Amino acid sequence: MKLEEINSPSSAQTVKHDRAAAHSHITGLGLDPDTGMALVGDATASGGMVGQIEAREACGLIVDLVRSSKLAGRAILLAGAPGTGKTALALALSHELGSRVPFCPMVGSQVVSTEVKQTEIIMQHIRRSIGLRIRETKEVYEGEVMQLDVQETEDPLGGYGRTVSHVVLGLRTTKGTKTLRLDPTIHESLTSEKVTVGDVIYIESNSGSVKRLGRSDAYAAEFDLEAEDYVSLPKGEVHKRRQVVQDVTLHDLDVANASPTGTNKKDVLSLVQQLNKPKKTEITEKLRSEVNRVVNKYILEGVAELIPGVLFIDEVHMLDMECFTYLNKSLESTLSPILIMATNRGLTHIRCSDRGYSNHDDDSLLSPHGIPMDLLDRMLIIRTRSYNLQERLKIVSLRAKTEGIDDITTEALEALAELGDSSTSSLRFVIQLLTPAKIMAQCTEGRTQVTLSDIHTVQHLFLHAKTSA
Repeated sequence: MKLEEINSPSSAQTVKHDRAAAHSHITGLGLDPDTGMALVGDATASGGMVGQIEAREACGLIVDLVRSSKLAGRAILLAGAPGTGKTALALALSHELGSRVPFCPMVGSQVVSTEVKQTEIIMQHIRRSIGLRIRETKEVYEGEVMQLDVQETEDPLGGYGRTVSHVVLGLRTTKGTKTLRLDPTIHESLTSEKVTVGDVIYIESNSGSVKRLGRSDAYAAEFDLEAEDYVSLPKGEVHKRRQVVQDVTLHDLDVANASPTGTNKKDVLSLVQQLNKPKKTEITEKLRSEVNRVVNKYILEGVAELIPGVLFIDEVHMLDMECFTYLNKSLESTLSPILIMATNRGLTHIRCSDRGYSNHDDDSLLSPHGIPMDLLDRMLIIRTRSYNLQERLKIVSLRAKTEGIDDITTEALEALAELGDSSTSSLRFVIQLLTPAKIMAQCTEGRTQVTLSDIHTVQHLFLHAKTSA
């Protein structure tokens, strides 16, 4: 059989474009792995970060403390003017920690809800920030399917229908074969996985769940062209023990136990299989206490390992006195994550801190960053500073490459860097002008290069808040 590839004109011109988010260029803190000093110069080596030397090195110390599990129950505050990289520092910190450490971001306004209390929303995010690594040895049956016979019998309820009485399954490995008599409920799992003779599968003896690994490589030459994944014949005996490692959060266990389905309580991973679609409902404190008791039991037995993650709250000044009090109490718990907060406010009022419990700023208490002093005393504060002209030039150039603007003149970049001064506009406003300038150059004059004239044109079309007001 001869196959020829046909390229249509439409498919040849199709190019995949990834959407550029506000912090797509951030890949890490950009620190020297040996000394912990911030790297300056190449954007790749610095992880997409520009400037903020002291703040990046401070966040590097936070990463070391998190990895050594010596920062649980502590709080860090990122304070600085708008557009100085507070959220970028938090995202860079999450990249440094890796995917195995839970990182749960939220905004202060997310606690506002008509269905759930504010303290309940905060507690759910706290529980999402605490991971649990479960290591459990399970008994499984693994091999290539040699025989698959479904035995049927007459329906006991009468009628002309027939029901499955049992399933006879034959499995083969490199060391031998084994024939199993399976319960009719496992037949549904075999059907859903589309298991046929010649497939390599494994069945968990505790839960009866079936997983199809692929087609046996002995059938690789059966067809000239197909979309099957071929795997080799499993080694060892058919009946074996396998160590299963899975990462979950405490909130996952709370949701799983909120509506139990009668699974085996001795099987830790069976809790994960109970996960349903999250509903906007409150989980009782009694249920969480029971989950904590079981988690502590498995930690003492060595079955599970607790991984304190990071809860990042942006715009923390939007929280009120009730939320701050609850956060202060949560930090004293034995099961608490690392709390990182960010704010762009200086000396400001604490919401709902007056006697009448209202939002009038005239009656509220004044406090640094809009946070009560008893919570501020528990924090390590990291300050971010405004960018100078050279740093703004590097940021604008980096964002231009991220947004696919490779051809832009030096004069245009310098004009944008000067325009990004906080006294005239902001760095965020300047970055928003990059893509409109590119479209202006392409549509009006058919150019691919963005010049200084394009920057002046979009600058007059789109105004900054200080100019429009």
